[in-house]
Amino acid sequence: MVADNIDDVIDGLAEIVREAGRTGDRIGFFAALYRQVTVEVRAAILAGRFDDGPRMDRFDTLFGNRYFDAYDAWRRTRGGPRCWREAFGLLDDPDTIIVQHLVLGVNAHINLDLAVAAARTSPGAAIHELRDDFLLINDILAEVVLAVQDTIGADSPYLWLLDQFGGRTDERILDFSIRRSRQEAWNNAVLLANHPDPETEDALDLRAALLARLIARPGGLVRPAIQLIRSAENDDVPAVIAHLDNAVSAGTGA
Repeated sequence: MVADNIDDVIDGLAEIVREAGRTGDRIGFFAALYRQVTVEVRAAILAGRFDDGPRMDRFDTLFGNRYFDAYDAWRRTRGGPRCWREAFGLLDDPDTIIVQHLVLGVNAHINLDLAVAAARTSPGAAIHELRDDFLLINDILAEVVLAVQDTIGADSPYLWLLDQFGGRTDERILDFSIRRSRQEAWNNAVLLANHPDPETEDALDLRAALLARLIARPGGLVRPAIQLIRSAENDDVPAVIAHLDNAVSAGTGA
């Protein structure tokens, strides 16, 4: 699966979502979130919100192909980057809650793939010209997260327990993770753009994999809270995927 432009990225993600809905594969949770973000990025390109729309199309295509490469590697040989193996490896874990699957995907795609895609889109000093457009995506992500938050609450009615025991609401878990990770990804993109180094990419992958393990197996009171959350979640995986995949249109009344 290789995308040549942002339209191909959206089509590829839609195919993953459709197949996951057909088979009941939780891989569709993050794919549905990601598809909607990409649809909104394309809309922003068409609306002229970015300084350089064609560049953002190239950037998003590189970004999407990073996900497709990880997806294909996992399907073929259970290979791919460490952080993606951590995320995909929990797809069949009955104890992992919906929001964990989403944050595991966010962690891998942003903490590793985003910096690499940005650096390859604008190598060297050109990376600084990408900054405003890079940061504008934060606003787009926030809009999608707000819509997805409501959907997660409907399918995971005890998710509020994370606010009580983890100190964060469901929205902040996603939004804070995304915003903090994207700022770090920008710093790493500048580093990679000026000093391309496979060892640096490998170090980013390792760090993201370690974060994935913390997301998957939190300590303290969060762990029993997650068990309670999971006990009340909707077990109809195709239905959850459909809800997530329509979160933005449902939230806007479209």
